Amino acid sequence: MSLEIIAEMSNRYGSNIDYVLAGGGNTSYKDEKFLYVKPSGVSLAAIKEADFVKMDRAIVRSCFELKDFASAGEREAKVKKLMDFACETEGRRPSVEAPMHEIMPFKYVVHTHPALVNGMTCGQNGKDICAGLFPDALWVDYCDPGFILAKVVFDCCEVYRKAKNCDPQVIFLQNHGVFVGADSAEEMDAIYAEIMDKLAKFCAEKGVDTTFASPGNAAPAAVMEIAPELRGHLRNASEERCMTIASSGAFSIPGGPLTPDHLVYAKAFGIKTETLTPELIENFKKERNYAPRMVEITGKAVFFSGKNLAAAETVRQLAENGARIEQIAKAFGGIHYLSDAQREFIENWEVESYRAKVASGANAPLTGMVAVVTGGAQGFGYGIAKELAALGADVAVADLNVEGANRAAAELGKGSRGFAVNVADEASVEKLISDVVAVYGGIDLFVANAGVARAGSVKSFALKDWQFVTDINYNGFFLCTKYCAQVMAKQNAVSGLWSDIVQVNSKSGLSGSKNNGAYAGSKFGGLGLVQSFALELVADRVKVNAVCPGNYLDGPLWSDPERGLFVQYLNAGKVPGAKNVADVRRHYESQVPMSRGCFPEDVVRAICYAVTQQYETGQAIPVTGGQTMLN
Repeated sequence: MSLEIIAEMSNRYGSNIDYVLAGGGNTSYKDEKFLYVKPSGVSLAAIKEADFVKMDRAIVRSCFELKDFASAGEREAKVKKLMDFACETEGRRPSVEAPMHEIMPFKYVVHTHPALVNGMTCGQNGKDICAGLFPDALWVDYCDPGFILAKVVFDCCEVYRKAKNCDPQVIFLQNHGVFVGADSAEEMDAIYAEIMDKLAKFCAEKGVDTTFASPGNAAPAAVMEIAPELRGHLRNASEERCMTIASSGAFSIPGGPLTPDHLVYAKAFGIKTETLTPELIENFKKERNYAPRMVEITGKAVFFSGKNLAAAETVRQLAENGARIEQIAKAFGGIHYLSDAQREFIENWEVESYRAKVASGANAPLTGMVAVVTGGAQGFGYGIAKELAALGADVAVADLNVEGANRAAAELGKGSRGFAVNVADEASVEKLISDVVAVYGGIDLFVANAGVARAGSVKSFALKDWQFVTDINYNGFFLCTKYCAQVMAKQNAVSGLWSDIVQVNSKSGLSGSKNNGAYAGSKFGGLGLVQSFALELVADRVKVNAVCPGNYLDGPLWSDPERGLFVQYLNAGKVPGAKNVADVRRHYESQVPMSRGCFPEDVVRAICYAVTQQYETGQAIPVTGGQTMLN
């Protein structure tokens, strides 16, 4: 029951951006023998009862009795061994602040980083004002996180107990948020409400606005002008194969390091300029030894970079949070930034690097690749999008059925977004590319999958059906290539890397298809476009290839009970002797040496080959189970 309570509190505080950002903060519950603490890399918003790490309290407390070490590093190494020994939960790494939770002898402990609180803890006069507003709280001057901080807090609590004959329920950490201890959820909420209320009233009396007006989205023209080139520069400077660039309207980014979270995820410093140049980014990297994660183009837009969309959005949240903290800090004598030594410790601290890496999911092989999949709301398109997302790509799901695209993107995860597009309409395709760049900053892989089929004899086939198939399968590929290639060329000219356009063609593009002339013709023509575009776009470091799947017999194109190809082919008499849909399916399965239809994962393997193969363009790759082979 108590674990259920702390999980509920964690989810509630963790999902409220007024208290927690970037998966930061930590919580715990303790009984007489064990401490149950949030693991590193798991967000409070999503944590479940089973996620908490069970630790032996006696072993955790023994850390504070350690002494006679030659160096702080030796002591930290010993503490880490003790923490590992104290853990009774395999496969999870406890929050580095676990000892802090043991120091406070309350049933529940909730550590958060509210902007209101950090406006005070990051204020030049925050300590003195805190003493007046919260006389029963403990203030701890900034020290590096980890056991060093826990030992300092432990010693401060000992002094506090001797002076007041009780334990502090509220501990404010300079530039690092607040710890609150309580024996019930109701008590915890009451303490936090009092803290936030007092700080809000104090700021109001000082005439300081505690809110932050969202800058909204940047102007599309500014994003299209700046983002792809910026992405190319940052990919060079950061030595990352892929990177996502999020963007927002103009505001003033923080002027320095505020808290450990700001340092870990946003690196605290960014570029502020009216005109972006390669020299600015190169000089920044030389000075800071990393590529900027925040770039403010004065009066136009702010851009945020990360290994994937989730990481870039985290930088955006922390940049806006930092701007809000700087604003609130005016009520507390102005802002107090962390020193260079403190900044360097956190930037190089393995624990925080681990937390950031886990939070971004950066281990997946396609992390940071921005992939667009047209026709991605269903069928092969959805299957391809799902497989790419599982490999770590940020996937833009584009479809005429925008509601379906949004549903698909929601199912794929936080790096995916749904977009509306009619690939046969030029204005719609142009807007799609602009919208994708506004979200991701550029495009690495464009999968031209949207396609339709209409079956029937050439002697009776309607012209409108012929034009419908041609418009989507043939003209649509031309339009998508026209606009995505412009973005790819711009980013590649700076980065020197390659981008990829892959048309999902068909085995019907490799050999004729009876009673299916419109479809086969559009696919044959598509391969002509692939080869022609490949010859032209190679100069822009854009590879253009096609994958030619066999029949996805389980997808809606074939299996839809009303308009699926099984029904169409049965009605068109394409399979002699077939009396029902099952007969048609058996016929097509019998044509494949591997005796099955094609699956989306088969196609994605071929797409990944085309992307990773640096010496291949203009090719048509069969994925047919041996049914169609190249000569």
